[in-house]
Amino acid sequence: MSDPVIRLAKKRVKKKKAFFIHLSTFIATGFFFFALNMATMDPWDPELWFFFPLLPWSVGLIIHYLVTFGYPGNGALSAEWEEKQLKKEVQAIRKKMNFQPGQENYEDERLDLPELERQESPDWRKEDYV
Repeated sequence: MSDPVIRLAKKRVKKKKAFFIHLSTFIATGFFFFALNMATMDPWDPELWFFFPLLPWSVGLIIHYLVTFGYPGNGALSAEWEEKQLKKEVQAIRKKMNFQPGQENYEDERLDLPELERQESPDWRKEDYV
């Protein structure tokens, strides 16, 4: 068995690593497009096109950043924000359903059935009962 804290930490490190790989790929591709644009540009009619393929990719990169690190300033969408919101929701539900502090059992006590008395039938033997 693995420690859940270590598993969570490894998961977060993998997310951050994936973002930095995404960022480095974006930067390397941007330099490649820029160099290609400069090499093929007509000196009499300069046209910069290298940033056009990078625009939609930059939107994806920004979304990847927000999912990985959260919104700057308040941490929205980050793992810490998600944990904090989960705790708030659990507390609100417990308060609404009148759970006592420390009550671990969430079963509704009204669902318990009273013990039924076994009625002997002349057609059935005692061994037939489960």
